[in-house]
Amino acid sequence: MAEQVVAGYAQKAAQTAKRTAGTARRFIVAAEKSLTAAKAVGMMVGAVGGIGMLMLIVTVGVIGGVFSTSTSQNTAPLSTEVLSYTAAIEKYAAEYGIPEYVPVIQAIMMQESAGRGTDPMQCSECPYNTRYPNVPGAITDPEYSIQVGIRYYVDCIREAGCTGPQDLDRLKLSLQGYNYGNGYITWAIRNFGGYSEANALQFSQEQAAAHGWAAYGDPQYVQHVLQYYSGGNFFAGLFGNGQIVSVALSQLGNVGGQKFWSWYGFGSKVSWCACFASWCADQCGLIERGAVPRFSLCDDGIAWFKAQGRWQGGNFTPSAGTLIFFDWPGETGARDGSSDHVGIVEKCENGVVYTVEGNSSDAVRQNSYPVGYASIMGYGLIAY
Repeated sequence: MAEQVVAGYAQKAAQTAKRTAGTARRFIVAAEKSLTAAKAVGMMVGAVGGIGMLMLIVTVGVIGGVFSTSTSQNTAPLSTEVLSYTAAIEKYAAEYGIPEYVPVIQAIMMQESAGRGTDPMQCSECPYNTRYPNVPGAITDPEYSIQVGIRYYVDCIREAGCTGPQDLDRLKLSLQGYNYGNGYITWAIRNFGGYSEANALQFSQEQAAAHGWAAYGDPQYVQHVLQYYSGGNFFAGLFGNGQIVSVALSQLGNVGGQKFWSWYGFGSKVSWCACFASWCADQCGLIERGAVPRFSLCDDGIAWFKAQGRWQGGNFTPSAGTLIFFDWPGETGARDGSSDHVGIVEKCENGVVYTVEGNSSDAVRQNSYPVGYASIMGYGLIAY
């Protein structure tokens, strides 16, 4: 089966070999992120204390993160197109038993197609594609592409023995297998005990020679995918969707919210949950980039996300860094369809949404709710 899959992916791999991730572009993206991340670092260090810690984090986490090209783990943003497929990715990831891999799958899609075209997972040649010809670009149904791609990636995870997204060595093996075909995974385990950049290159060269091709696959596929995935990075909280969560967590315990409503421009205290969410976004440069609106009324925030096509309903399963909007029941127990509270999703695990919220009993607090909780109106998706 493994050899059959390798052969089945041959044309795809040859095409992928032509794809290169622009190093200069990644450097610029990483540098921009580092400038905004420095603000978050300063606040977190303020909570921890110590100029020595600041120098350590800035030097190792920011400067080192920008100039390290060996791991390509400075998280680049996902495209709006990829984010628009989040619900479908979550649906099939849950169906095939890997809901915790949603950010990984998003990163794969980002590298494969940036979410564009009718085959966003680039899996027309996958053996699980039984509806369309097994030739490049044959799939014309994006959701079917996602289903097929995820089903195949499950095989890669299992073949690699990957225990979870944090199992980085085996995760890399599974990713390279998605590009080469999972015959590579069997070969790499048998001959080397797992993935390495060197054996990925060797496999590419051997396959190219065996088939008489100039090249085979993308030997740096792992690095190219991981540029869009922060889950395995120690400094993930400083970049991408983890940054706003880190900023929000640094404010836990703030009572009264004056820091946030006065920043917004109010001269006296107001309901400040939206001011808090806006302040956190501003600290990450998200308002300046146009990724999040500056809003003090929850309904204004919802209207903006809807206008941008970045809104998901209350039954959505969110990822970290998403804004969560609520409609609490009134005295009669009824909800009026207008949002009266907003928070930031810290994480979503095992059907539970964990949040950081301003003005939660007049303080910044962590809360949790079941996915689909009746008072959750929906989610604003941020294009990181």
